[in-house]
Amino acid sequence: MAARRLCSRLLACSLLAVAAGGLLSGCVHHRKVHPASELAPSNVSTIGVNSYLWRASLDALSFMPLVEADSKGGVIVTDWYADPHNPDNRMKITVTILDTDLRSDALRVAASRQVREGGVWVDAPVEAATVQRLEDVILTRARDLRRNAVAG
Repeated sequence: MAARRLCSRLLACSLLAVAAGGLLSGCVHHRKVHPASELAPSNVSTIGVNSYLWRASLDALSFMPLVEADSKGGVIVTDWYADPHNPDNRMKITVTILDTDLRSDALRVAASRQVREGGVWVDAPVEAATVQRLEDVILTRARDLRRNAVAG
């Protein structure tokens, strides 16, 4: 649980840093390659969308307040989130899961960003790297959940 919170906080800081024009520090992940026979099925769903992508999306966004989480339609919408260390910059994320299969094209992430100027929130651009990083985090987590489904 503490590791999940730390990962979520690191993701939050990374997202906001990239969105604000900062640089992400490089992360190296060592993964063991598993033969297909050691993996759970990629098409798993009792909720309308791929269960691994759904759980991974909720895990990745766990640090943000949720406005909507529709497992049948595959939509997760967060409320605005501002990093306490940078309160004049906030983000809102929408994740859409489009399929019951665990594939990269079954996931869509959209992000909105605002900055506070003169006490008023103003829309600001979101760097493509921010959305790509979040998609990568979700897909990696979903694959890990799938691998762990066989082991557990």
